[in-house]
Amino acid sequence: MAKVSKKPGTYLYPLPPSLITCGPADKPNIITLAWVGTLCSEPPIIGVSIRPSRYSHGLVKQSGEFAVNVPTAEMVRAVDYCGNVSGRMEDKFKAMGLTAAPAKVIRTAIIKECPVNIECQVMQMVSLGSHDLFLGKVVAVQVDEALLDAQGEVDLGKANPLAYGSRSYWTLGQFVERQGYTASH
Repeated sequence: MAKVSKKPGTYLYPLPPSLITCGPADKPNIITLAWVGTLCSEPPIIGVSIRPSRYSHGLVKQSGEFAVNVPTAEMVRAVDYCGNVSGRMEDKFKAMGLTAAPAKVIRTAIIKECPVNIECQVMQMVSLGSHDLFLGKVVAVQVDEALLDAQGEVDLGKANPLAYGSRSYWTLGQFVERQGYTASH
């Protein structure tokens, strides 16, 4: 198969488009980010990258906390909207009919309709260029019971997660195999 050279860019895919909540609990904001990822397992750390010009950047920087709310594919309209409208001008919870629910540890709200909510406290901010990377230590996780399998793990088949790549939203395909299956023989 022939390869074509491309200029350096953001070609990693798929990415998890996440609804990040931040700001005070009485006036929380939502920003959609796809530049989100697990960076460490012990302690669990999630990184989110936000442009300094975005309203949410100041909220996260000031409060030192944020929540990663994992949407379902059915929430694609809210995901797209919350990434294209500024919280400076619009109450995105109200506009999208989403429910701000109390977090367990942090002071901002989580999104009730999202089946997984991951609360983070900022450990460090790293300026990278167009974006600042906020390293968030996971301090609490809430998962809808309906998503759990018999072993208490999240069943992605039940979660119906959304993926993002090439400026488009996707759902995940079918199950292929569990991690570590090659070591079992």
